[in-house]
Amino acid sequence: MTDVLEQLVQVLEQRRSADPADSYVAQLHHSGLNKILEKVGEEATEVILAAKDVQGEQGRQALVGEVADLMFHCMVMLSHLDMELNEVLDCLGERFGVSGLEEKAARNPD
Repeated sequence: MTDVLEQLVQVLEQRRSADPADSYVAQLHHSGLNKILEKVGEEATEVILAAKDVQGEQGRQALVGEVADLMFHCMVMLSHLDMELNEVLDCLGERFGVSGLEEKAARNPD
């Protein structure tokens, strides 16, 4: 599973500085953070809508595609902010063995 993510990180890094006329990733970077965030929001909404409509194999495949789009655009966002996917993966790894309720309470001590 991580091989796919590692390959995607490499491709995103290569295309970040490509000609925007030749690369969607370069177009996003060239358009700036607000455009990238707009795409993340759009894809998150599409994930929600697809999840609400999951019925049968076609619905499952639609949801899988939307989640892939969201993950892709989140990775572009991280790249644009000079952050690495490993930072997110490390954060997830640190949460193993910690109750989700405890972890959430630690972030929001109110």
